[in-house]
Amino acid sequence: MMDKLNLSENIIRLRHEKKLTQEELADFMGVTKASVSKWEKGIHMPDLMLLPQLATYFDVTVDELIGYEAQLSGEQIRRQYADLSQDFAALPFADALEKARALAHKYYACYPFLLQLSVLYWNHYMLAETEEERRLLLQEAVGWCDRIVENCSDVGVCSDAVVLRAGLHLQLGQAAEAIEALEPSADPSRLAGQDGVLLVQAYQLSGDTEKARSYAQAKYYVDLMNLVGDAILSLSLNENDIGYCEETIRRITGILELYHLETLHPNTAAQFYFQSAIVYAANGREEEAFAALHRFEKCVNRLLEAEHAQLHGDEYFHRLDTWIDCLPLGSMAPRDKSFIPQSMRVSMAHPAFSALKENMEFQRIVHRLTEGASHVKD
Repeated sequence: MMDKLNLSENIIRLRHEKKLTQEELADFMGVTKASVSKWEKGIHMPDLMLLPQLATYFDVTVDELIGYEAQLSGEQIRRQYADLSQDFAALPFADALEKARALAHKYYACYPFLLQLSVLYWNHYMLAETEEERRLLLQEAVGWCDRIVENCSDVGVCSDAVVLRAGLHLQLGQAAEAIEALEPSADPSRLAGQDGVLLVQAYQLSGDTEKARSYAQAKYYVDLMNLVGDAILSLSLNENDIGYCEETIRRITGILELYHLETLHPNTAAQFYFQSAIVYAANGREEEAFAALHRFEKCVNRLLEAEHAQLHGDEYFHRLDTWIDCLPLGSMAPRDKSFIPQSMRVSMAHPAFSALKENMEFQRIVHRLTEGASHVKD
């Protein structure tokens, strides 16, 4: 077991880093040079009681000395994330943060878990009291992503860490860093964008038709969500071109209705309707803005009414379970529902709605969204 944990190799490496001879290490530890030699050859291991002294001498933890890397299974990562998310909702922020950092220290070499802790930070950093504290939390998450990219051998986890790190940089206002990370791989003309299609064809050719169908449906679902997400970005980028935005809203609203996305994924639908309301309000189109806000409110209510806000399929997307189970967080939402009231208060204070603030209907919508949502905490 000790050989598997690389104790012998670590003693050699740490001794060389400190430029020590075997004899010098032996003198400090109170053993013979021959004993140190046998440790390094893996013939014998240090007495258990010597490990803390040896670790202290090399200025490492015992775990680092013996090469032990605590790992969590996918299910354990989900449970830890769910528990921490609930802690951020129920405990004082400092207490929840302390628990998260303790787990980060304990599982510092479990890179999939470290990735999800970075996601956790991004979803809860706004709870910090000051802007400086918020920035420090985001920078801490960036540091975890750096560690993953530098040390993790899992290509998928590293790719996710690169994208997540870019998002964190954007949140910090560091656009140049995000561009540097994403530009090489985000070019739409790159062949990497065809990997999903090729994989489905490979499954089909190998005779695994069921796996081909399952993966194809998951890709179909994800592409659909990405289409709506791209439309939201398009609306925000073309806010002053009301003609273009109206056509975008017409087309995407048709897709939302056709695929029943208000039920299938109310969070994505809510984001689209909210951005539509912003565009209409910014262009003085009050009637259309209120129509979009009512659709937005309907989607938010779906999230509130669900016992657990979970990712799911429906009668049409009926092969998603396997794909959902393989997601790092499974079907769970990244934040507890109790955060919805705060999100609603921030959202409805958007500057685009300043001309609607005195409107009674707008005030009623704000009241329903913030006061109705607040009952989630009860």
